Amino acid sequence: MDIKKIEKIVSLCKRRGFIFQSSEIYGGLASTWDYGPLGVEMKRKIKNDWWHNIVTSRDNVVGMDAAILMHPKTWEASGHVENFHDPLVDCKHCKTRYRADHIDLDKPCERCGVKDWTEPRQFNLMFKTAIGPVEDSEDIAYLRPETAQGIFVNFSNVQATSRQKLPFGIAQIGKAFRNEITTGNFLFRTREFEQMELEFFVYPEETKKWLEYWCNERVEWFKQLGITAEKLRLRPHGEDELAHYSSACYDVEYEFPFGWSELEGIADRGTFDLDQHNRTSGKKQTYFDPVSNQHIVPAVVEASAGVDRAFLTCLVDAYHEEEVRGEKRVVLKLSPKVAPITCAVFPLVNKAGQPEKALKIVKDIRKEFGAFYDAGGSIGRRYRRQDEAGTPFGVTVDHQTMEDDTVTLRDRDTMEQVRIPADGIRQALRERLSK
Repeated sequence: MDIKKIEKIVSLCKRRGFIFQSSEIYGGLASTWDYGPLGVEMKRKIKNDWWHNIVTSRDNVVGMDAAILMHPKTWEASGHVENFHDPLVDCKHCKTRYRADHIDLDKPCERCGVKDWTEPRQFNLMFKTAIGPVEDSEDIAYLRPETAQGIFVNFSNVQATSRQKLPFGIAQIGKAFRNEITTGNFLFRTREFEQMELEFFVYPEETKKWLEYWCNERVEWFKQLGITAEKLRLRPHGEDELAHYSSACYDVEYEFPFGWSELEGIADRGTFDLDQHNRTSGKKQTYFDPVSNQHIVPAVVEASAGVDRAFLTCLVDAYHEEEVRGEKRVVLKLSPKVAPITCAVFPLVNKAGQPEKALKIVKDIRKEFGAFYDAGGSIGRRYRRQDEAGTPFGVTVDHQTMEDDTVTLRDRDTMEQVRIPADGIRQALRERLSK
């Protein structure tokens, strides 16, 4: 288990502006993170690629964006008030709190070495808040623990306005909040996170077919992000792992330095959610089937992925340390799909018109791709900075550029350089990104 790799990635993320500790000037807040200039670009690209893959490239999936705060009866109907619990224990000696199902209670506390546990008790993971100026039981609300319920309570609204016919999906990307007992492994388990969720509504008798379809689709999406196929797997849930609403579930897992862990869950939720909201609200969330001429409650296949976990997976998978001419090179071999910057442009020297030419090239590249101008330090040092930032390509403006209007185009992974016309940079990038 190479935990040091995670520590190196955390360090790189701060050094290069991917991720910062939240409220760091006040000592930080445990397991909360802020996305910096490079991080926010990479995160946006991951979300945009997911949205294109799930929504805009298909004619049977539409999107929505539900509010974070919902009527509290939503969470009663969904079962979260009653069932959304984890078992909690405390070490009586050092007061450290653990999830009871994550440790062996026959062994001593890993922090203080004393075996003196409280009895396990159930702890609801939802964050409570209050609406309005006076806090009482009638004003209680919850920060949503998942985005899915916003889709379910809007099923009829979306179906009617989009005129979709079964099978069809509703997708959204948004923040969710869970008051986790234990957090850790950098971005992997946090209390505030972002989800990319698809609820795909189907005829109940077709659930198995669509569950298999979406399992395959979702594994392939992670592969096309450039993630190593051999480090991905699809694992079925055992009977004791299934959520209260699910009859079958598969996890897309990645082999992190801390072991195989979940990236996405693909679940057969059956008709549970719509049934519950029908019963609790008294309003019918049903589908009129033109074939049978009846109102039916569709079944649901859900694909739920974490943006932050996808982000972390891309970083972990891309992180490499190499030796180049006797020196260590740290490089993020990110897919150009998710790399925050596509191309960096460097003037070899800060004179003789080279900075002006380089800035003109940056402006042209930005018409189509993300570009960055860097004129600080030696050219080798600038290359290394961009290697750590995961930038796939570098363009250098030099003395020859000022004579014949050609530049060198450098490949991050191979470090090979080729001479190309300055007005052909965007075309060269297009060709390389299409491979």
